[in-house]
Amino acid sequence: MLKTLPVGKLPPDLLRSLLAQAPAGDARVLLGPGIGIDCAVIDHGETLLVYKSDPITFATDEIGWYAVQVNANDIATTGAIPRWMLATLLLPEGATTEEMVERIGQQIFAACREIGVALVGGHTEITGGLRRPVLVGTLIGEVERGRLVTPRGAQPGDRVLLTKGVPIEATALLAREFPEMLQSVLSEAEIDQARRFLYQPGISVLRDAQVATRSGRVTAMHDPTEGGLAGALWELAEASGHSLVIDPQAVPVYPISRRICNVLSLDPLAAIASGALLLTTPIEEAPKIRHALEAEGIACAEIGGVENGPPIVWRTTLTGREILTRPDREEIARLFDRDQQLRV
Repeated sequence: MLKTLPVGKLPPDLLRSLLAQAPAGDARVLLGPGIGIDCAVIDHGETLLVYKSDPITFATDEIGWYAVQVNANDIATTGAIPRWMLATLLLPEGATTEEMVERIGQQIFAACREIGVALVGGHTEITGGLRRPVLVGTLIGEVERGRLVTPRGAQPGDRVLLTKGVPIEATALLAREFPEMLQSVLSEAEIDQARRFLYQPGISVLRDAQVATRSGRVTAMHDPTEGGLAGALWELAEASGHSLVIDPQAVPVYPISRRICNVLSLDPLAAIASGALLLTTPIEEAPKIRHALEAEGIACAEIGGVENGPPIVWRTTLTGREILTRPDREEIARLFDRDQQLRV
């Protein structure tokens, strides 16, 4: 009997094998698909165009706003400015109302207006077999040639910085999708606070990236999505071809996030973490980038460094170092699995 794959991203080995077969050959493609490579970069003459496509599958509440933010985040990690968006909205058969369509549309429009993005096309349909809406966004950004940043740029000797803390997106998602599971340990006010993590501290890293890149030399940036910070560190190591050494004690985890993860038996370092920007910078640049971010009210912690060596992520311990476990799947996907089993 064939083994089925679990909910979440494809296993890295399978994805790597698949991408190795992708057609190539257009010289204008400056950056194509790869592990840890979230955006494509196309030569457009005087400027470079950056392309990103990402779905929203876990969230139902504020799905339109989510879609714009997560796609804009990856565009921002290249140093590009988000410009144009296409949206493909798939709606569940038997559960879609005109009010739902209008609500999601207005969420997309408002989020685009907020960051100056033009909605230029897409597709909408009611689809059989869906339990919840699925929204796939494709966002195109623009960057000057000399300002492009990619995950391949991290170099030995660089320091690894993290803005805000983790896991912001998981905190908001869990409070919005599973509030009944949190009522035994959190008050209504605390659940509402967790729900508002969507906006404060917020899942956007657009401003984080813009402040960092204008205040110092950034060699790589990455947005920790599915698989959380742990997954993002492994992707960054693989994309750059170097080892990362991380101090887990230096990673800021929000207290309310830790409580939520504890009660749901989730690892806060492996839960979806949009809202925190992971970046690398030469050691002499790190202090001024941290200072610039903090001057703008954006917390920033130094959590480790880049070293010569194979693409492995090490975590420091009291006795030395050990390999940081690479998540085999997104932590909150396990919770969605359990919820689905309870509903069957």
